[in-house]
Amino acid sequence: MSWQTYVDEHLMCEIDGNHLSSAAIVGHDGSIWAQSSNFPQFKQEEINAIMNDFAEPGSLAPTGLYLGGTKYMVIQGEPGYVIRGKKGSGGITIKKTNMALLIGIYDEPMAPSQCNMVVERLGDYLIDQGF
Repeated sequence: MSWQTYVDEHLMCEIDGNHLSSAAIVGHDGSIWAQSSNFPQFKQEEINAIMNDFAEPGSLAPTGLYLGGTKYMVIQGEPGYVIRGKKGSGGITIKKTNMALLIGIYDEPMAPSQCNMVVERLGDYLIDQGF
């Protein structure tokens, strides 16, 4: 299965009539493996800061998480595995696998828990597959 298929069929899937706004699978080095058509263009420094927070949990909390120039307030996650952020009525979930970051961005009416479930479930599957 191609990485684009994982984005299109798994990350952008419908949950109770809702979808993520955008999603991507990005290598630890910032390379884009696959993304939805409207995924924000990000800077390498933003991915570096996210990777640093996985290595040193809590490092993004004081400054916020930035992706594509959008600032998210960091909320509870799983140190070293999941970073969650909130911005207004939407937010972001980032799951780290052995080789990639799965990133899901949502807006209302999707609930944060729905975004978390979609991104983290696929991340767990990919980790089990060695990715």
